[in-house]
Amino acid sequence: MNAEQALIDHVVATTGLPPAEAARVIEDVAAYFDEPVETYVRRRHAQLKTYGAKNDAIFARLAEELPGRVVAAPRLTERQLRRIVYG
Repeated sequence: MNAEQALIDHVVATTGLPPAEAARVIEDVAAYFDEPVETYVRRRHAQLKTYGAKNDAIFARLAEELPGRVVAAPRLTERQLRRIVYG
């Protein structure tokens, strides 16, 4: 049994999902956390901007969120964050 099948079996056993649905959920979660830092920063900036947040607050929040990612992103300065968004 490979690690992927063991994970699918675990999700099936703990959630009651059928194996195909468990595999799809695992793929979705893995894809979410596989998102590159630049893509995450741009997506979150746009999300927060949609809700009326200002750039200073957005960049401070992003700097707090990034280290908490499952695979922690490198520490980025506000200038680096701005360059990701605006080029």
